[in-house]
Amino acid sequence: MRVLVGCEHSGAMRRAFRALGHAAFSCDLLPPTDGDTRFHLQCDVRDLLDDDWDMGIFHPTCTYLTNSAAWAYGDGPYHQRIKPGTLVGHARRSAREEAVAFVRRLWAAPIPRIAIENPVGHLSRRFGKPTQVIQPWWFGDDASKATCLWLKNLPPLTASRRIAPRMVDGRPRWANQTDSGQNRLSPTEDRWALRATTYPGIAAAAAAQWGHLPMVADAPALVPGDRQQEMSL
Repeated sequence: MRVLVGCEHSGAMRRAFRALGHAAFSCDLLPPTDGDTRFHLQCDVRDLLDDDWDMGIFHPTCTYLTNSAAWAYGDGPYHQRIKPGTLVGHARRSAREEAVAFVRRLWAAPIPRIAIENPVGHLSRRFGKPTQVIQPWWFGDDASKATCLWLKNLPPLTASRRIAPRMVDGRPRWANQTDSGQNRLSPTEDRWALRATTYPGIAAAAAAQWGHLPMVADAPALVPGDRQQEMSL
């Protein structure tokens, strides 16, 4: 199976599919962080969408698609300290529109099977409800991070190895969380990249559960979030 893993420079999903014998290639504007340039295409993923792929798995940047920093979409005045380079007001709203259009372009690609991954956020309202919301701890990783999947001609992922949390005042917490529920990663310049990296358990489950599916010819166009259509495939 020829698999395009778009907007990924960590190589996590690409390695999982290649480990099972698939011709998987990652693609990103950045070079691969694992150093494997043999199977990484450093370019705009939109330039590859019309090539002959059997599956596309896309991780569009969530900077302007999450629900965080909602204050920055207004026109001010702002009471927060604005970091250099942070878009606000009209510029940030325009960036969000471009991000939504980018996701729509990925979904419309002539690829039979497509998965789009993003955190809980703006896409649920503008693009459609996700097919499913998964957690890393469903697949053997001791971490909590709600992750939305929009799936075309792909079945929802099935939990493979659930990790029990520690309990703090009656609330579940996993290893990537403080007792209050915050992410343990300290603010650094590469924090965004670390948080965006696909958990190995999710990548392994996707490769194992989607990699054995038969080829799809002339796949029908599905409405994102239409669970009844997608579950029936």
